Amino acid sequence: MELHILGTASARPTSTRSVSGSVFSCQEGLVIIDAGEGFQMRYAKQRSRLKRENEPALLRPNRIVAVALTHGHLDHTWGLLPFLQTLFLNGRKQPLTIYGPTSPEILDKLYTNGIHASVPAATPSAELLNQYRYWFSLGGTAGHLGYPIRWLLGDPQSGRWVEFADNATRLLWHDSMPQPDAFKSFRMDSIPTSHSVPSCAWQLSRKERKGAFDRDKATLAGLNQEERKQLSEGNDLKRENGDELQAAQFRGPTKPAVSIVVSGDTAEQSIQPPSPVTVLVHEATFLNDASDKAAEHLHSTASGAARTALECNAEHLILTHFSARIRDAEEATSEAKEVLGDSLGLASANDGDRVRIDNEGVVTILKRADNGWVQHNLSHH
Repeated sequence: MELHILGTASARPTSTRSVSGSVFSCQEGLVIIDAGEGFQMRYAKQRSRLKRENEPALLRPNRIVAVALTHGHLDHTWGLLPFLQTLFLNGRKQPLTIYGPTSPEILDKLYTNGIHASVPAATPSAELLNQYRYWFSLGGTAGHLGYPIRWLLGDPQSGRWVEFADNATRLLWHDSMPQPDAFKSFRMDSIPTSHSVPSCAWQLSRKERKGAFDRDKATLAGLNQEERKQLSEGNDLKRENGDELQAAQFRGPTKPAVSIVVSGDTAEQSIQPPSPVTVLVHEATFLNDASDKAAEHLHSTASGAARTALECNAEHLILTHFSARIRDAEEATSEAKEVLGDSLGLASANDGDRVRIDNEGVVTILKRADNGWVQHNLSHH
């Protein structure tokens, strides 16, 4: 699995950093995580880089199965509708599911008063229900886009989700978050986070898997086709000569469970993932000297991101979402390292970087260079 990090600035972009937007890639499809303004251009540029490196299939648009928004601030959402329209112009026919967090109050209003329910008076303007409705009015429905699209809002705390069905004319309620149809061995989970608007982190994970069946060992043991079939399906068996064969003896090492968590914007130590974290990609908007500002705006410092990584037992931490005031991301890395020591792998991200987890659970970060990417292992003690 890979995560392409296509925006590493906070709300104010710089000449070298764009606002938030990432792409999770696995064998079963792509998931867009946030899509701040200009996302479609950044996505196209990353695809062009991959084509130059003979990896053209990795970010094919027809492989996108879902969009997962962390919250409603515009530096995380405002490139979504243009991107959806570009997919239409490119001839998309595959279905797409869009997920976003909302508050229990909004869900209660929709449940009680229906699809046209008014939002509570104190609702922030960046509430995703407001944006969904605006996007519907501008053609963000299946009827206008020409491909099936599911719009879902949910409360990550309770697990209650609502879907805007039939071109956003009626509501369907779900007791748990529907998974992308293409996901079989992978899954998505929304994790409640603490921010000034309803927000969540996203965990994309794959369960532990059995090792590959050892065909050479089966041949050396003189197994017939039926015996091979039984053992490869995990069934122990007893041969006619009395030998007992254990299925586990004919398998390679177990493939470990792995996951990537992308935090969005959040106060520190508010992430409690449902499964172990291989890589935590966490915002580090501020340095220690602005910790008061971080607390005021419910953002994290780099040190706070490090404490969060320790709290959720992450194996590796990637820092992103840097304030324009931070001239060198190595400042953030240094402050995080003071907290972490050598206890886990640590790196800062730049636009276009890729985080890769291989089948053995080994993590590398591919740093974007003038020509392609340079690979760095994220080792730790």
